[in-house]
Amino acid sequence: MPLWVAISLVFLMTSIGTVKAAEVPPLTVEELVEVAIEVNPLVKASKEQWDAAQHQILQNYAPADPTFTYSNLDSSKDFNASEHAHSLSESFQFPGKALLQVDEARRAAKIADLTYEAAIRDLRAGVETAYYQVLLDEALIGINAENIANLKQVVHVAETQYAAGQATQSDLVGAEFALAQAQLQQRQYETNRANDRVGLNHLLDRRPASPLNIDEKIQLKRLELSLDKAVDTATHARQEILEAALTEKNSSTALKLAEMEYLPDYTVGYEFDYILQPGAQPLPTVTQGNTFSIGFNLPIFFWIHQREDVHSGQHSLQAARYGVNSDLSQTEATVTQLYQSAQFAYESAQEYSGSLIPLADKNFEVSLVAYRTSKVDFLTLSSALQSAYAARITYLQNANQFFAGEVALEQAMGVSFQK
Repeated sequence: MPLWVAISLVFLMTSIGTVKAAEVPPLTVEELVEVAIEVNPLVKASKEQWDAAQHQILQNYAPADPTFTYSNLDSSKDFNASEHAHSLSESFQFPGKALLQVDEARRAAKIADLTYEAAIRDLRAGVETAYYQVLLDEALIGINAENIANLKQVVHVAETQYAAGQATQSDLVGAEFALAQAQLQQRQYETNRANDRVGLNHLLDRRPASPLNIDEKIQLKRLELSLDKAVDTATHARQEILEAALTEKNSSTALKLAEMEYLPDYTVGYEFDYILQPGAQPLPTVTQGNTFSIGFNLPIFFWIHQREDVHSGQHSLQAARYGVNSDLSQTEATVTQLYQSAQFAYESAQEYSGSLIPLADKNFEVSLVAYRTSKVDFLTLSSALQSAYAARITYLQNANQFFAGEVALEQAMGVSFQK
């Protein structure tokens, strides 16, 4: 679905309260992420900060503003001056400093760009996490509804057996208690679903109770990239690593600028004097004067200023290098852990859905029939029902761990991979 269509559908559901969810095509997680990137205010703020940083590059080429001075010299009470002086001065850095400062500004703008990309990355992770949580809420409600239906069967069978004198009253009371507990749990799951939908709407910059029709089918897909590929991608694409590398380059440039503090900056000046009083003239025929000047700063306190700046720059550069190495090591370890955990969660979920859940269901059906014929006691029947319910819950827990691991892996890598 095109992005503009997805955005239109999202806002249509918000603005028209009478539109039923069934009338709007369900949105996939990819479409929700695209909508969130377009409308989320935090991402917009990060984009503006990037734009602001780009506008701080060119100004490094410009020197400081010149200074114009007008002087009315030796003026008497009636402002009858002996001389008018007009001067213009301009300060310049030593050649080469501005180019290094432009490089720093460019890297600062690139770091702002990476921060913007990281904001999009984190928003994507937040939307995906909220989306998968809503899916799990729906699945939990469905599983608990099945458990309630099974408990009603158990209550009915316990009533029949108790009426026939083949079961104790405690069996019936225990079944009714378990049914009431499951019904209360259903209300909790429904509350969780409502709250998680509010969280998803928040990320989409929508009102908390806005309707949202999403694709609620859980689909687990094995990670298609290898561990080595994931680690290699993360070390080359994760925004924090790239930012640390740019920070290291800026520290190197800052060190060069600190070393260039030993080189003098200079000031160029021009002064035009208009001599009004004969007594102020150097010669009888001279009424005007031109003065040119050039000045340099002298780093005579270099042992407590420039030298300390150089030493500070050296330590900052070394710290930046250590930071890059730390980020690389941490990213490799994090990606490896997340990848292995996600793979195990996927395999566990497949084992439960393909084998353990059918076995637990079969065990419950057999136990229910056996209880009707008094071949097993109520405790055995109750344990079989709890095992069937627990198997489904464990499947969802593994699915949740897989989704969470997949999202965290994308976040650690810094890029989204094809699911």
